[in-house]
Amino acid sequence: MENIAILTGGDSSEYDISILSALNVLKNIDKSKFRCVIVHLKNGTYKTDDNSIIDLKDFSYCSSNIKYKIDKVFIALHGPPAENGQIQDYFDSIKLPYTSCNAKISALTFNKFHCNQILQKNGFKCAKSLLITNQDNIVEENIIKQIGLPYIVKPNSAGSSHGITVITEKNQLNKAMSIAREHSENVILESFIKGRELSCGIYFDGDEIKALPITEIITDNLFFDYEAKYEGASKEITPAKISIKLTQKIQNESIKIYKKMQLSGLCRIDYIIKEKEAYIIEINTIPGLSEKSIIPQQIETAKMSLKEIFNLCLNNIN
Repeated sequence: MENIAILTGGDSSEYDISILSALNVLKNIDKSKFRCVIVHLKNGTYKTDDNSIIDLKDFSYCSSNIKYKIDKVFIALHGPPAENGQIQDYFDSIKLPYTSCNAKISALTFNKFHCNQILQKNGFKCAKSLLITNQDNIVEENIIKQIGLPYIVKPNSAGSSHGITVITEKNQLNKAMSIAREHSENVILESFIKGRELSCGIYFDGDEIKALPITEIITDNLFFDYEAKYEGASKEITPAKISIKLTQKIQNESIKIYKKMQLSGLCRIDYIIKEKEAYIIEINTIPGLSEKSIIPQQIETAKMSLKEIFNLCLNNIN
C-alpha cells in the first residue's frame, strides 16, 4: 500500500479552497490502495494533520515514534507555490512523484500573458491583451485604441478570479490596477468578450487523453468572479445545454491544448464562446476539487467516480 500525502494550504488567497479540495480528495480516495495523510503547508512549514513536522530532506515524517515515507503527493494546493511550479521543483529535487504538471509547464500556465501568447502561436484563440509592468507608462486612451472598451484588468499570476475588474468607462483604470497588484506585480489588460462561459475538464487515463462533459457557467455578475465561483452567485449547468457539434468542438480543442501545452494530471480549461468561436480564458493545472467545484460535477455527469479519477491521477504519474 502506497503512502500518499495530500498537499494543501499555502499562503495565497486560495487557501480556503485548497483546504476544501484536500478534504474531498481524502474522502474519495481509494483507501484499499492508498494510505493517506493530509499535509498542510503554512509559512514555509509542512505539517501532517496530527501536527507532525515533515522532514524536507525526503518528505518523511514521524508519528508515534514511527517514521513514514511518502511515496507520492496528491497536490490539492491552489495558487502558489503549486500552480506556479515552485513546489514541483522541490519534489523533483528529492525524486518524489506528484500529481499535476511539472514545474516548467506550471510556471508557464500560471503566467497568463505568456501562456496566451504560446496558445496563440499554436493556433488557439485568446482575447487581445497587454501586459503592464511597474515600469510602463499607462495612457488609457492608447489602451482603449488597442483592446477596446469594455476591457478586463486582472493579475498576471493569480487564480480563483481574485483581483479582477471589468472597466466599462474611462477613469476606472487606476483603482483597478491597484486591486490587481494586490495579487500580482504584473497586470494584464484584456478585451472583454461577452459570450457564453464554458469549462471542460481533461485527464489522461493511461492510454489516451479524455475530455469530461462540459459545464456552462451562468451568472448575473459581469464575469465568473469569486462571488460567482464560490458564494453561489452563479448557476453551473453540467452537461452544458449546447449543441453536440459545439460540445465536440470544445472537447476536441481541450484535448489538443492538453497535448500541445504538454499538460499532465487532471486539468480544466475555461472558454468564452462568441459567434461560434472559442476563446480560451484560462488553463487550470490544479482545478478545484471541493464538493461544489466544477470538476466533480463533470465526473459525476460522466458516470464516473472521484475515486476512479483519483486512482488514475496517482497511477499515471510520470
